[in-house]
Amino acid sequence: MSSIGRAPTTTAGASASTRKFKLVLLGESGVGKSSVVQRLMKNAFSEKLNSTVGASFFRYTCNVDDDTAVHFDIWDTAGQERFKSLASMYYRGAAAALVVFDIVSADTFEKARYWIRELQANSPETIVMLVGNKKDLESERQVSLADAQQCAVEMGAMYHETSARSGDGVQDAFHAVAAKLIETNSTFNVREGGVMCHAENAAPRQENRCC
Repeated sequence: MSSIGRAPTTTAGASASTRKFKLVLLGESGVGKSSVVQRLMKNAFSEKLNSTVGASFFRYTCNVDDDTAVHFDIWDTAGQERFKSLASMYYRGAAAALVVFDIVSADTFEKARYWIRELQANSPETIVMLVGNKKDLESERQVSLADAQQCAVEMGAMYHETSARSGDGVQDAFHAVAAKLIETNSTFNVREGGVMCHAENAAPRQENRCC
């Protein structure tokens, strides 16, 4: 079961090159994956957001520079144990993955290592960003910034911290991944049934509805 949402973004000029990529969010239940996406898409936060069942789908476009826009097809996956076997369906062919953990839960940090190893074994071309969420709870932190950064370095991942509650760092995380994909000239691209390199010389469409 999945849901679909779309969000408005700033748009580049008519001659902008648009690159389309699949991005997946992975991590344990309760770390705030869906809240991060809700903040990105709606600039909102809810204490009572329902747990994702299966996965939810969203579309988001951001500008890397004046000449390049990146369009993400985002899959927010369920973190419950019973859905783990389905995760590969969603990260297969993903150009990028945000592996999210809760900085006030050392257990979710250890589980994040599992997800990164899973990606490295089954989708080695995927760019990975380790994301420490709930940075607004700094006084309750169980995973130090230094330890998280070191983990990311050792596992060949980017690192970023966010607060879905305040919005701090959320947009920056997605924009950093977009810039990395362009910088590395990723050959991944969204396409039904597979991935391929493709760029479109067209203005990114402004999407301003949720459903």
